[in-house]
Amino acid sequence: MRILYYHQFFGIPKGAAGTRSYEFAKRLVQNGHHVTMVCGTLTNSTTGLSGPFERGRRTGMVEGIEVIELDLPVANKTGFAPRAISYLKYGARSVGIALTQKYDVVFATTTPLTAGVPGIVARWLRRKPFVFEVRDLWPELPVAMGIVKNPLIIKAMSVLEWASYRSANRCVGLSPGIKEGIMRRGVAESKVSLIPNSCDLDVFDVPAEPFEWPEAVKPGDFVAIFTGTHGIANGLHAVLDTAAVLKKRGRDDIKFVFIGDGREKPGLIERAQAEGLANCVFMNPVPKLKLVHALHAADAGLMILKNVPAFYYGTSPNKFFDYLASSMPIVNNYPGWLADMIKENKCGVVVPPENPSAMAEALIELADNRDCLEAMGANARRLADQFDRSKLAVDFEKALVEAVNDRRGA
Repeated sequence: MRILYYHQFFGIPKGAAGTRSYEFAKRLVQNGHHVTMVCGTLTNSTTGLSGPFERGRRTGMVEGIEVIELDLPVANKTGFAPRAISYLKYGARSVGIALTQKYDVVFATTTPLTAGVPGIVARWLRRKPFVFEVRDLWPELPVAMGIVKNPLIIKAMSVLEWASYRSANRCVGLSPGIKEGIMRRGVAESKVSLIPNSCDLDVFDVPAEPFEWPEAVKPGDFVAIFTGTHGIANGLHAVLDTAAVLKKRGRDDIKFVFIGDGREKPGLIERAQAEGLANCVFMNPVPKLKLVHALHAADAGLMILKNVPAFYYGTSPNKFFDYLASSMPIVNNYPGWLADMIKENKCGVVVPPENPSAMAEALIELADNRDCLEAMGANARRLADQFDRSKLAVDFEKALVEAVNDRRGA
């Protein structure tokens, strides 16, 4: 089976981006399929290709995956308007590939929502099966966060969302809320698969190596780590609010380490410096292969999101599954399916949103009773087995095969 795979932010473990597409594509290749990955360029990540772009693209083989990288650079800190332009360019240029490339099925994953455009074109102009993966509900989430307010843009996004869902032979949702959101747009449940983000156990099951923390982190400190994008959606000022509470209580032994980048990071650093929050330590993004050792060396992982109800069941963050794979207790500050999972499996603590005192109390309890960390970590690792990437890759491949078989039987 020849698969034309669209993911604008594709990256391999040598970079700092999520590796879901890489891991699934790699397994498809191992199972005898041919995968052509069409992507752009994300700062702090790498597609595995190097050398100059020619006519706006470069191509090559990366661990058996044929990669077509378009010269469309985007950074996590890029503003909404420049990102939107990049998204539109990616969708437009991807159409040409969909019209000329040889393939059996198109797979497209958001974000951006414009990744669905070549799938729509392939379905109706070339009569090719199309599988659409939804990582976030658009326009619901950006509207709920107040990022998108223009009614014309909202309407256009809604139309593109509907057209992508209804054109797809199969849809994949990364969380229960996303699956329900797809079904609300009229897609039959039988055509929607729930395949959440996964745990790369082979990546995390390696001997721990010493990780060099910044000087502010002292031996014996309790380290609560946050990894990934520092954006509006992450609501990281809630962590600084907690840091301020801990400072007042004299708990300088509890450190918050932020690894990543994003539009909010400069403001977070400025606030921490202005308020003298020496318990907040900011680091640059690190490749996933190095991040593994940081997570092994930390004491707890922070699952932080802005208090937006649409997030409760409508997100599937990579960091949550990385924390599980690294046998790390999780501190979560918003309700929903992940909070329920943490409580049911006793692999961390859940605190109410927008309650820095509650989060401070939870961290003090963990720091003062470190024996419980080992039990929580063991529970996290057992839960990680349920989300083993190799197991979920079977469901992923099944969705593609079913789309091809349905099309052939039509």
